Amino acid sequence: MNSTHRTVRRSLPWLLAALSMIGPFSIDAVFPAFPLIGAHFRVNDAALQQLISVYLVMYASMSLFHGAISDAIGRKPVIATGMLVYAFASAGAAMSTSFPMLLACRGLQGMCAGAGLVVGRALIRDSLEGADAQRLMSRVMMIFGVAPVIAPMIGALLLTFDGWHGIFWVLTVFTALLSLALLLLLEETHPPSRRTSFSPKTLLAGYASFSRDRAFWPLLISSSVNFAALFLYISSAPRIVRELLHLSAAGFPWLFMPVVFGLVGGAWLSGRMAERRSARFTVNLGYAAMLSACALHLTFALVFPAPKLPWSMLPLTLEGIGVQLAFPTLTLLLLDRFSSQRGGISSVQAFASLILCSVVAGVLSPMLSGSMLPLALGASTLSVAGMLSWWWYGSISRRLAGPPLATADASVTLQAEIAEPM
Repeated sequence: MNSTHRTVRRSLPWLLAALSMIGPFSIDAVFPAFPLIGAHFRVNDAALQQLISVYLVMYASMSLFHGAISDAIGRKPVIATGMLVYAFASAGAAMSTSFPMLLACRGLQGMCAGAGLVVGRALIRDSLEGADAQRLMSRVMMIFGVAPVIAPMIGALLLTFDGWHGIFWVLTVFTALLSLALLLLLEETHPPSRRTSFSPKTLLAGYASFSRDRAFWPLLISSSVNFAALFLYISSAPRIVRELLHLSAAGFPWLFMPVVFGLVGGAWLSGRMAERRSARFTVNLGYAAMLSACALHLTFALVFPAPKLPWSMLPLTLEGIGVQLAFPTLTLLLLDRFSSQRGGISSVQAFASLILCSVVAGVLSPMLSGSMLPLALGASTLSVAGMLSWWWYGSISRRLAGPPLATADASVTLQAEIAEPM
């Protein structure tokens, strides 16, 4: 191994962590700037909400294509180009002279932001196997989970730097430097010999082949709903903190800090267990933690109709730990279903998770956040759905006796571990 390769390998976790921040940070960091943007362009709250809606629509739509394009032309061009175009879009947003121009730039941001996360997951599985892949996936998902929590606080601080323009200028500089680092340090992990052609017909055929795979659906459901259970509390934070806990804006850390501690602790624990415990054990432990957190939420909601600190918020730590234990392994299992189309699989997973989180934030959170008991019941339902999907996957594994469950080019190691009795 030459020195250049060692440098690239050491830089890989940092590059992937930075890429995973872009999507969620682009959404939440803008929230504190809404009043200033509204006053500057003289638009109401409904128009300001389009800054998020346009971004999310474009993000979700392009998530279906980033991975498939990277399967055809390679991982590095898609990620590096995506971040460079994102930088131009952020500069355009900072210099916007009208609200429609700002919306157009937000849409362009959304088109590019998902490239890093979607293709980055495929890149991890291209580069690493087994415990190494699990550890790196845990670190990346820790950053992805923490970013929405800290983004509003950072966004508020950036308002002191050139007002709302400062948020977009910082995003411009960050992604421009990141695209340069990607060009210099990132190695291509998807060689020409493994690439597939890209066309609408090929894309649809690939997605159709995913849907016919018997293990695809339980893995997709399980990997999508787990974070949604935790995201229900995150998206409900304004009502929980202000209306249920009766705290000011300074009280948001009461909810966010337990989440951060759980996600960070779960990532550390997942990395530690990567070489010591099987994939089956790790995911089972993750579900044990998530369901224990749900039981505590339900208990505290019944005992304390009016939530009390710190007890009503502490189960969020256990929920975060469980999510971080289960998600990396579930993602790796899903990516290994079709190893020559990992980009496409990652696209579908990202799209499903984003759509589900959008439903959680737009439908479930407003409907359930009037009190802690409906929130606990909603989060418990999502977690139980994930657990049942995991058991469904285990049943398929046992019926098909391990290795045959995997496609011809998939990794056998993780699949064989799951085929053991649950």
